[in-house]
Amino acid sequence: MVNAPARPDLAQAIADEARTLGFAACGFASAREDPVRAERLEQWLGEGRHGSMDWMETRLHHRRSPEGLWPEAKSVIALGMSYAPASDPLALEGHGERARISVYAQGRDYHDVVKKRLKALARWLVAREPGAEVKVFVDTAPVMEKPLGEAAGIGWQGKHTNLLSSDFGNWLFLGAIYTTLDLPVSDPHRDQCGSCRACLDACPTDAFPAPYTLDARRCISYLTIEHKGPIAEEFRPALGNRIYGCDDCLAVCPWNKFAHEAQAASEFLPRAELTAPRLAELLTLDDPAFRKLFSGSPIKRIGRDRFLRNCLYAAGNSGKGALVAPVEALTRDPDPVVADAARWALDRLRGEVRPSP
Repeated sequence: MVNAPARPDLAQAIADEARTLGFAACGFASAREDPVRAERLEQWLGEGRHGSMDWMETRLHHRRSPEGLWPEAKSVIALGMSYAPASDPLALEGHGERARISVYAQGRDYHDVVKKRLKALARWLVAREPGAEVKVFVDTAPVMEKPLGEAAGIGWQGKHTNLLSSDFGNWLFLGAIYTTLDLPVSDPHRDQCGSCRACLDACPTDAFPAPYTLDARRCISYLTIEHKGPIAEEFRPALGNRIYGCDDCLAVCPWNKFAHEAQAASEFLPRAELTAPRLAELLTLDDPAFRKLFSGSPIKRIGRDRFLRNCLYAAGNSGKGALVAPVEALTRDPDPVVADAARWALDRLRGEVRPSP
C-alpha cells in the first residue's frame, strides 16, 4: 500500500506521459465515493432507464465508487482519447440505399486500442513509482467513466449525458486507471452547455426525458447494439438507415468546432468499407462473411442475426424497391427475429402496413 502524500509533480509527469501515448485528455479524481454521484446512479437504475442492461444493476455496489470495486484504490487517473471524425457523421442521412454506422465503430475496436495505451501508461507509472499498484479499465467493468471524467476535470457531462470538453468536443473514448497512489485532485470542468439544447432536439426517438437524463430504452445506440429481440415497432421508422449506433446528439454539439487540439489515433480512422456500406450487400451476409467483414471491429460482438435485424429495419425505411429481393429471402431466415424484421421491411417496401400486435 502506497501512502505518500499527493504530489503535483507526479501528476504532471503522468499527464505528460499520457499525451505522449496519444491521450488527448488526462485528469485526476479521488477514489472515494461521491454521495451525489452514487445517488444519481441509483435513481436512474431505479427508474429502469438502463433497459435490459442488467449488469449495471447487479454490480451497483462496485459501480458506486472506485473504492467499492477496489478498496485499496486512492486515486483515479481519467483519460480520454480522441476519435474526432474528419467528415460529417450525418452526411448519409436520407441516402436510403446506404447504411449508417456510428463513427466510433468504423475503425479498430476502441476497447483494444485504448486498453493497450492504458497498460503502457500503467507500466510506466509502476516503473517510476515502485510499490504502486494499478488497475486499468475500458468500458468492460463496473466503472462510471463519464462521471469520473467529469470529477477529474477532463470535461463535463453535457445535456446528452456524454462527456464533452471545450478543447476536444465530445468525440472521446474514455478509460481509467485506478491506483493506490495518492494523487492531487484536478479542478472540475465547468458546465458550458448553457441554454443550448441542440443535442436534445436532434434525438430521433426523444430519448432525453430531461436535460442531462438519458432513457436508454429509447436510445438508438442502445436499441441497435444492446437490445436483444425485435425492436418495438414504434421506434423502427425513426431508426432510418442507422444500423449500428447513432451519432446525432454528438454530431450537432457546437463545441465540436473548437476541438482543434483533438487528433484521432490512426487506429480509429474509418475503414473504407464501413463508411457508407450498401444495404444490398450487407443483407446477403451469412455468419462467416459477417465475422470476416467485422474482424477487429466492435460490431462483431452483436453477432450476425442482430446486425441483420438492424439492416432489415433500415431496408424497410429506405423506400428502395431494389432491396425487395434480398429482404424477401430473409423472411425465411432460421432466426425468428431476423425473419420478423424481414417481413416488416417487406411490407414497408411494398407500401403495406402491418397491424399492431
